[in-house]
Amino acid sequence: MAKTDLSKSLLARFDKLQGQRQNWETHWQEVADYMQPRKADVTKTRARGDKRNEMIFDSSPIQAVELLAASLHGMLTNPSTPWFTLRFKEEDMDNEEEAKLWLESATETMYTAFNRSNFQQEIFELYHDLITFGTAAMFIEEDDDDLIKFSTRHINEVFIAENDKGRVDTVYRRFKLSARGAVQKFGDKVSPDIMAMSKKDPYQEIELIHALYPRSDFNPKKKDKANMPFESVYLEYKNANELSVSGFKEFPFVVPRYLKASNEIYGRSPAMTALPDVKMLNEMSKTTIKAAQKQVDPPLLVPDDGFLLPVRTVPGGLNFYRSGTRDRIEPLNIGANNPLGLNMEEQRRDAIRAVFYVNQLMMQQGPQMTATEVIQRNEEKMRLLGPVLGRLQSELLKPLIDRVFAILLRNNMLPQAPEFLSGRDIEIEYVSPLAKAQKSSELQSIMRAIEILGSLANVAPVFDYVNFDNLVKHLADIVGMPQKLLKSQNQVNAERQQAAQAAQQQQQMAQMQQVAQAAGDVAPLAKALPEEAQALVNSEVE
Repeated sequence: MAKTDLSKSLLARFDKLQGQRQNWETHWQEVADYMQPRKADVTKTRARGDKRNEMIFDSSPIQAVELLAASLHGMLTNPSTPWFTLRFKEEDMDNEEEAKLWLESATETMYTAFNRSNFQQEIFELYHDLITFGTAAMFIEEDDDDLIKFSTRHINEVFIAENDKGRVDTVYRRFKLSARGAVQKFGDKVSPDIMAMSKKDPYQEIELIHALYPRSDFNPKKKDKANMPFESVYLEYKNANELSVSGFKEFPFVVPRYLKASNEIYGRSPAMTALPDVKMLNEMSKTTIKAAQKQVDPPLLVPDDGFLLPVRTVPGGLNFYRSGTRDRIEPLNIGANNPLGLNMEEQRRDAIRAVFYVNQLMMQQGPQMTATEVIQRNEEKMRLLGPVLGRLQSELLKPLIDRVFAILLRNNMLPQAPEFLSGRDIEIEYVSPLAKAQKSSELQSIMRAIEILGSLANVAPVFDYVNFDNLVKHLADIVGMPQKLLKSQNQVNAERQQAAQAAQQQQQMAQMQQVAQAAGDVAPLAKALPEEAQALVNSEVE
């Protein structure tokens, strides 16, 4: 099939992106060799199922990567605790209980969609790639069976470009697919060669290109499927045959970078920072193993004459030499100093642990920590991971949640919103453990202020300055208390009015009881008085 203008243009763009990424590939390969060997096939061609850890003599760097990936997963997208919520941008909506209840219902629906899909295993894989390569990519697509499907793509497949705002809006993916799979996905759009291959050798793999980029001729006024903000094109890499041309309403890829220089597109990772120490530790471990072997099974000094048989070093072996001679078999002292080598290795391990925050993320051995110590520890994590968190919120969590929300909205999976919410803008608020740690300082400040005001309340009416209704609502937001557990403002006002009326009625009844009691106390006295005094008392009671 002949090449079209579109396919020629896309292949020219792909060649350009491929050239821009070339310098990163050797770096990724080296990092993966030592810290993620299962993905060490960036520049090397590795057979599937082949051993990939033959270069590694110390596994502590791999364990450090696993720990940081698990920690990010637990602190940002923990499946057992809420990690995001929805809210309206307008501040006047904060007191609308009906709006808050709808947002909570929509949030619960999104959590259900995440938990029913393959999100958790794919996001964990993304954290691994992010920590190792500095750049990760996840594809989010609508699925007929699970509604939403997540796929973390190998960095070897992904080529990216940024827009003028520094956001990734272009992804080219070069991947392999069996001839049988290509026919199943694209039908008769495949070239005759692939169609023939699918019958002769259906599991033979072919290379494809998937290009995703902003559509230059997008018209927001048109609502047809051919007019989407982002264009999606599948090509056969070998002959540039167009397989599919479609689009997406939202950019389906999320491409977070761990850290990024202003003049670079791809990110840099803690694994890249630790790579010199990792390589040195690996060589040290290899040398230490050799030294230990020499000490356990040392080379031997053997006289050059007088022996009847070759030297036997097996257990129970007998070696004969002429009697009367002082020459005998002795071990060669090589002067190995294992403690020195072990100390140097531990220094390298400490340096690697520092890069991956191992000491801060691991639970400390010893007595149980107090609540204050726990707060201080969370604040320390926040200070260390704060810069990374900010980038992950903007490049991972926000586009991820926006994409899922849009898919659920298009499929009528979200609860029906009240009419007064039409046209309201929704924003994301992160309530993950790490985000809560960021709010802990604000909570401590508020509680400290209340404590100080309480100490001054005996000498001055300082609490008159505090709006306790707003204080309760703000504290509930900080700690992530669900709106459905709080009473509405109207309900609170009605209950307060009822309580005030009840108190007033009770006060009136108490006064009436006091009057009646006073009358009952005076009556016996009146009987004991003279008639003149009794008449006077009766007149006063009446």
